[in-house]
Amino acid sequence: MSSWQSGASLCRTPMTIASPAPTASNPASWLNNQPYLLLSLSSLFWAGNIVLARHVGAHVPPLTVTTIRWYGVFLILLPFAWPHLKRDWPSIRKSLPLMLFLSLVGFAFNNAISYWAMQYTEALNALLIQSAGPLFVALWSLALFGVRLTAAQLAGIAISLAGVLIIILRGDLAALASITFNRGDIMFASSLVAFGIYSAFIPRRPKIHQLSFLSFTTCCGATMLLPTAIWEASSGRVMQFDTVTLATLGYILIFPSTLAYLFFNRGVALIGPNRAAPFFHLVPVFGSAMAILLLGEKLQPFHLIGYALVLAGVVIASRQGSAVK
Repeated sequence: MSSWQSGASLCRTPMTIASPAPTASNPASWLNNQPYLLLSLSSLFWAGNIVLARHVGAHVPPLTVTTIRWYGVFLILLPFAWPHLKRDWPSIRKSLPLMLFLSLVGFAFNNAISYWAMQYTEALNALLIQSAGPLFVALWSLALFGVRLTAAQLAGIAISLAGVLIIILRGDLAALASITFNRGDIMFASSLVAFGIYSAFIPRRPKIHQLSFLSFTTCCGATMLLPTAIWEASSGRVMQFDTVTLATLGYILIFPSTLAYLFFNRGVALIGPNRAAPFFHLVPVFGSAMAILLLGEKLQPFHLIGYALVLAGVVIASRQGSAVK
């Protein structure tokens, strides 16, 4: 945030016309320095992605749509990213193994396997597994870099996780015993393991522009997936470019891909992976809210209790200082 500068005193120059007040900061610049808002918006967009993926799971080939997703994001960003890519290329080349690894775990594997998983699992199971996201981030941060959760971060994750369970189980914790898991659940969990690794490494990525990072990693991720998309098409699962497919691609390209990753990467860069991790718990919160608003589900007391616990946990975890080694 730019600081306001005090105006000069008019006492000794009474005839001087005061300078106009400084204009407000650019909205994009302001948003770029609001980590809590950025991370909340990322969760909102990803919640919509889970709901959509389940809705169109049988209609859209998962490997093909993920490949198109990341090539599409790359083409959208390229005109804006090109000057930064040219400037940042020496740093990218110097850190090429890390950049390729982040492309694999954060874009190729993570997204392809999660779309694929939604063909075999229910949205309820996916949201339950999604709620474990902060734990994967914390475990990888500890295992790879010795970064430990603070007591407040651990408490915040536990409180928000309790809120998530209340929402998903509709206030009946006994329902947890009736949930069964299948291969789709294992696939979805593996995508969270990969994204936990990606989140832990984000603070250690090369110090390059956001657009350079995202355009390079999305292009590499899509290229890694291209052979699998060709295999999928050769096996008979060919994408039909009808209204449903085009609407799905439109949402995926803009919100959970371009904007969510830009926002998430910036949020993690500002406050660190462990403080950002509890925002994953907002995904099922937003998902249930979408069901209420868009699908006509009735707002129940357990929704309000769950929302309150999730928000309390996020606030407790994110307001504390950085995790320590």
